[in-house]
Amino acid sequence: MVILCFTIPAAAVYSAFHKQQHIREQIALHLKNGNEDLAKEDLRAISRTVYEAGKKHGIDYRLILALMKVESNFRHDAVSEMGARGLLQVKPSLAKFMVRDMGIEWNGNRTLDDPENNIRIGTRFLSELVRRFYCVTTALRAYNMGPGRTEGLPPEKMTSPRGFPGLVLREYDRNIVLLPDP
Repeated sequence: MVILCFTIPAAAVYSAFHKQQHIREQIALHLKNGNEDLAKEDLRAISRTVYEAGKKHGIDYRLILALMKVESNFRHDAVSEMGARGLLQVKPSLAKFMVRDMGIEWNGNRTLDDPENNIRIGTRFLSELVRRFYCVTTALRAYNMGPGRTEGLPPEKMTSPRGFPGLVLREYDRNIVLLPDP
């Protein structure tokens, strides 16, 4: 009887671990298909961070990947004309503010050039926007335009999937078909 009490939980833990490993492998393959230049070590670290940050902040990892695809085309060295950096195109001014209570040391642009930090910061920001606006479409618009500018839009424009939110949501729909449920 004692064996069964320990066997069932152990089997559940093993099954959850196996599922998590499988999802991370699928994320790595998806990233590799999107950017063949990513080194194997980077693929593992990025896939692990995407999965863990998504779980921590309640954001589907497939949405994070969609945002990453649209923002940087899976390039961790991407820098926009506006100065946003990395896989999730986070602005240094935002990151400097956000890292204060995230346990991430601020080292200027190098902080955002590190893919793991970039993913953690960008995912947390997206999750805060989803909570603030109660709508993924509006949160994506705010991620792209900034929350202040988004709040100034008429409601129908805020929630419209046109433009940037639509690009991310279409990519997310593709990811839902291609990648396993979280």
